[in-house]
Amino acid sequence: MVTRVRRGRGPPQDPIGQPNGPAMSERQKDGQPDPKLLELLVCPLTKKPLLYDRERNELVSQAARLAFPIRDGIPIMLPSEAREIED
Repeated sequence: MVTRVRRGRGPPQDPIGQPNGPAMSERQKDGQPDPKLLELLVCPLTKKPLLYDRERNELVSQAARLAFPIRDGIPIMLPSEAREIED
């Protein structure tokens, strides 16, 4: 299946001019990431799955021994922003 890329300005609009897409959920307002997004993300260095640490609000790459922070519900997947995991 081929998906067309929309090249207009702003968010997609429905026929009466209202933005399409779901409203921000309570989870996103709390700074928690979208669970569907977490399923898609992998470590940028090793390409291995990540574990979500709710207590620290981080995505953990056991293979790279790094923990990527989540700020305002957005995973920061830059190795320079990651915390090194110690034993």
